[in-house]
Amino acid sequence: MKKLLVAVVILFTTIASAQKNSILLGGNVGFSSEKIGESKLENFEFSPKVGYQFADQWTAGVEGSIVNVKTKGTDTTEKYKIGGFVRYTVPLSDVFSVFGDLGAGYQSTNVNDAKGMYVSLTPALFINMKRGFGLNFSIGGINYDNLDGKNDPRQERFGFNFGKTLNIGISKNFGL
Repeated sequence: MKKLLVAVVILFTTIASAQKNSILLGGNVGFSSEKIGESKLENFEFSPKVGYQFADQWTAGVEGSIVNVKTKGTDTTEKYKIGGFVRYTVPLSDVFSVFGDLGAGYQSTNVNDAKGMYVSLTPALFINMKRGFGLNFSIGGINYDNLDGKNDPRQERFGFNFGKTLNIGISKNFGL
């Protein structure tokens, strides 16, 4: 049942853009693999967003993230995030726009039942393909998160990763 639900969410979230009084559906899917000697790490992430564009340049909505990390020889780590976001968009032409997403919310992981919060700021480029379909590109951002586990000390992370990551997403706006 979980796989079916994830498949339906992926179908609907791979489609999002920017028009007043419209619904924005979008998201990212990511995968990475790292092998050092006999050690192997695989990371899969699915991050959907659903928002409402209430003004010409402003969108507000809900975002989430499911991360699955597999390390050879150890248990699988699962991380979940749910929160809200605000997006400010500046059109450069009929084809190109730039936007910034500010997101914040709750996160948890199955490692020591850790729970905490996150905040992120991500600038990005939107390319309008046709009929509200578009591609979103970002090359990093600024983020902060913390986690408190039952038997672990509090973890806090601050990241500034411009130029170290590349995210590509597909989006679609649905007019109301």
